[in-house]
Amino acid sequence: MCGRDYITVRALEDFFMYHNVPLESLHLSNKSCRAQREVIHGVPYYMSRITKEKYLACGGKQLEKNFTHISYSLSLLSDPQVTGNIIRNPVIKIDYKCIYPYIRRVSLPFPVIPFSSEAVIRVDELDATIELMLYTDQSYSKAYSSSPTIELRDKVYVEVTVTEPADFFLVRINECWATQSSQPRTAEGLVHTLLMNGCVNDQTVVFLNGSTGQPGRNGDSSTVRYSFDMFRFTSTPHDLYLHCTVQLCEPDDHVSCTPNCKSIAKREAVRADPALGLLSYGPIRIEMPDGAQSSVLMTVVLPVAAVWTVGFFLIILITMAKAGSRRLAQTEEH
Repeated sequence: MCGRDYITVRALEDFFMYHNVPLESLHLSNKSCRAQREVIHGVPYYMSRITKEKYLACGGKQLEKNFTHISYSLSLLSDPQVTGNIIRNPVIKIDYKCIYPYIRRVSLPFPVIPFSSEAVIRVDELDATIELMLYTDQSYSKAYSSSPTIELRDKVYVEVTVTEPADFFLVRINECWATQSSQPRTAEGLVHTLLMNGCVNDQTVVFLNGSTGQPGRNGDSSTVRYSFDMFRFTSTPHDLYLHCTVQLCEPDDHVSCTPNCKSIAKREAVRADPALGLLSYGPIRIEMPDGAQSSVLMTVVLPVAAVWTVGFFLIILITMAKAGSRRLAQTEEH
């Protein structure tokens, strides 16, 4: 059993009794790491459980790494049962292995202005380059060449891709969120989550397939594309910084890279995993359209000007009326 923090192996007690192997003779490569007896649902087992921190101390083999996974290998052994100068019963050796996704943290200490967020991971003899970019439209043919300025409600086209080695493994976006700060995990300012555990958390988010603009999927290729409607935060600063965590999977490991968006409990359980690779992009600026400025002119400036104009004419009319009344009174006296 390959848990997040523990590696466990167990077998039925009957198996060891059949081979005349007592519990006290079972251990890992380091004899201080002994086996234990445990009863599960009324069935007795001999088992060994260690934490990953004790892996090497208990005699674990040298860790095996490739570009996407890391392997832990252990052996459960029994001491030989010596009678005089002979051994009649077999020595038990159970080799077992746990393989985990090799997830690395990729981060930048500053926002990339503009264009893209890029990082290189070196694993053994391989280098991987992961890139986060924003494009001008759904064709994904032209990336922004300067810090993007986008109007509210316009589509924002995002791409996360593995540029080197090309098409080697699958990439899954686990989480994307926007902040007012260039620091992805800061407690200051407002935060808006777009994707959570690979699933849509903002109703305007749509995964896209290639350059066709058709609906796509997260985690089924070396490139993930999605769009969302531009927004701004209610308080200043209105500029956005976009942050995404990513996970790498082997080309045939579609299970690990396919998000389970039907189980809310599962989504919440793995939220904000600190071991995920992190890419940041920004700032993305807000463009105020001319229509917004003209609406201010229509709703504020023109009404105020109209009030002043009407008032000015009323003053002139009142002055002229008073002057006419005085002339009329003088004529009657004469």
